[in-house]
Amino acid sequence: MKLFRIEQVIVYVLAMSGHGMTAADIANYINDEHLYIRKDGEPVSDRQVYAVVCKFNQIFVREGGLIRLLM
Repeated sequence: MKLFRIEQVIVYVLAMSGHGMTAADIANYINDEHLYIRKDGEPVSDRQVYAVVCKFNQIFVREGGLIRLLM
């Protein structure tokens, strides 16, 4: 059972880091810390992180190759 949605996990990772991160760095952190499990059991990819960030542009901002929280 999933406790959090992927966008919530990305917010957590960025808030904990205190700075912008690349999609690959976010995906690696999520996978290394086992913060999110995909339905198919595969690790979170940087493409998945990027797609989520693009979908939730009211939460995230992309600039200079980094993803940051909009808040």
